[in-house]
Amino acid sequence: MNNFSGVMSCFEASFKTTPEIVVRAPGRINLLGEHTDYNEGFVLPAAIDKAVWFIFSRNNTGNVKIVSSDLNEEVELPINELQKSESSWANFLLGVIHVLQQKGFKFNSGFDVCFGGNIPLGAGLSSSAAIESGMCMGINELFNLNISRKDMALIAQKAEHEFAGVNCGIMDMYASIFGKENHLIKLDCKNISHEYLPFDFENYKIVLFNTGVKHNLGDSAYNTRRSQCEHGLALLSNYYDGLSSLRDVNLSMLESKEQEFDPEVFKRCKYVVNEAERMTLATLALENKDLVSFGALMYETHNGLKNEYEVSCPELDFLVDLVKKESGVLGARMMGGGFGGCTINIIEKSKIKEIRQRVSEKYELAYGFIPEIYEVLISEGCTVEKA
Repeated sequence: MNNFSGVMSCFEASFKTTPEIVVRAPGRINLLGEHTDYNEGFVLPAAIDKAVWFIFSRNNTGNVKIVSSDLNEEVELPINELQKSESSWANFLLGVIHVLQQKGFKFNSGFDVCFGGNIPLGAGLSSSAAIESGMCMGINELFNLNISRKDMALIAQKAEHEFAGVNCGIMDMYASIFGKENHLIKLDCKNISHEYLPFDFENYKIVLFNTGVKHNLGDSAYNTRRSQCEHGLALLSNYYDGLSSLRDVNLSMLESKEQEFDPEVFKRCKYVVNEAERMTLATLALENKDLVSFGALMYETHNGLKNEYEVSCPELDFLVDLVKKESGVLGARMMGGGFGGCTINIIEKSKIKEIRQRVSEKYELAYGFIPEIYEVLISEGCTVEKA
């Protein structure tokens, strides 16, 4: 992993020219609202202080050349004859150019770009979304395309769908682009709009414990859960008019038709409906600066993801159960699609050192290795500056 100076050194060594544009594109966390995005619900993500940096310069050729300073690899292609690369990392970036061209944007020059950063890979912090968002914002600035931030998020999402082959939601790109320091983004996934909720608590910090478990079951399970939610919605639509998603369903509606449901589908839908209610309560808690109540909702969400949505794993449950016993932890849950990745925790600053030590010791005893631990700050979203 590189910091900004490392990426700049890579750019200078690779291109031996003067950079024009620098973009910082952050990773993201999600405090609450898991698996609600594709049910047109609300989510509470935030940009963080771990990021990918991009350095751009036009090269007055017909080619685009992309260098990864972290991997020490590069690709070069004619900008008007793009095709998917054998280097999977490159497709997240080439896909952005491809979607821009689909939308009618033309480039009067090729360009060079070097990128790298310090977002841990495989930890569920959305490094891919940061890469796509930063690429889009840099091209927008370099060629004065005047694309709105919302449209950049949608372009980045489409690039991941079409070129990288991942059918992701909008949350990750949106958080990277719209992040605001010390604020959560309350994102409405139905109409793609947001408001900011303050999250600036002097005595507490967000800490992530990485299980080290890869999401090897995640893709198929994600598709299954999504299908189950759609099946539940279709069933309820036989009895209630005007339902466009599970967002429009309340618990009494769902429970009144429980006998009509496959038990597994009912559990999935119940989790989503309850998570929507938790989002309402979480918004109220933040408005009242009540972090204790907010933390309790995080524990409830984890229980729902474990028992109703069934996307947790023993390692995630172990970490959440472990910190529940700590007086300095207000809330914890698994974060992301499930079956691995990180837990997200709100921990009293004065207790972080000792809690980190105990978690490391007990996790190593149980699973044979020390988990990676990240302390993160809520930061600004993508920023651009002249080099």
